[in-house]
Amino acid sequence: MLSAALRRRVLRPARFFTTHPPPTPPPRTGILRTLLLVGTVSLGAYTTGALFPHPYLTFIAPRPAPGPPSNPDSPDSLAYTADLERTLQSLPLLQSLRAAPDANNWYEVRPYKHFPEDRRVNNLSAGALRGPGKLALMPMVRARWDETESVAILHVGRGLCGHDGIVHGGLLATLLDETLARTAINNLPDKIGVTAKLSISYKAPTFADQFIVIKVRLEEKNGRKTTVSGRVEDLKGNLLVEANALFVQPKYSKMLSNSVVKKAMGEPEPRKKDPVLLAEGIPPPAAKS
Repeated sequence: MLSAALRRRVLRPARFFTTHPPPTPPPRTGILRTLLLVGTVSLGAYTTGALFPHPYLTFIAPRPAPGPPSNPDSPDSLAYTADLERTLQSLPLLQSLRAAPDANNWYEVRPYKHFPEDRRVNNLSAGALRGPGKLALMPMVRARWDETESVAILHVGRGLCGHDGIVHGGLLATLLDETLARTAINNLPDKIGVTAKLSISYKAPTFADQFIVIKVRLEEKNGRKTTVSGRVEDLKGNLLVEANALFVQPKYSKMLSNSVVKKAMGEPEPRKKDPVLLAEGIPPPAAKS
């Protein structure tokens, strides 16, 4: 009988002569197919991202864009503004508001349309911020005849940004202040008022080069004070900004003229009275002899 130590010596070399079949290499066609699939998916994802980037990717890395034109009255600027106006008039939101069952309870105006030129040139919204790439269009405002509610549609351009591609928060505060003021002032006794308090809460980034909607509601009116609330939304109804404001009529308002204020806010055409139908049993007024 062999000892344990001798058996280990005899059997150990046998390991070097024991062979196992080598692993079968993967077929080259499988590797090429995998590489082709990965390349195709990567190229497709890159192309899709370049053509239709997610909004938050544009927030991180905005695309370069030319600045606003220096001359807002140039042929190119006027053509751009006219095209934007056509887009505004065809917006589904505006069409639905005009076709709503209670549409007759609302009127439509364009603030600053009849604003005096000598006042416009020194006005922030109607002057310095007006033009393609900024506030290219006058706001489209639909308001209730009782002045308790209004909806304003505006286009904000790329030249109104803080972070490139994102509308400056201060600009949104300005637009809110003016839109809230319109409803608030129309509910003051002398139709003259100033902002006493404006509270704003930003909910999401407001991307440039889009139409935004500002909805305003009268919350309370008490003598020389009115409280209003508002919200900024995109055309999909996503909430961007919320605001509340208090407006006060100055004690010296009797000494001021509100004619320029009315032209800035936009005045509606006189409301047409519904005709009296004879079928309702109400006779027409007697003819004067």
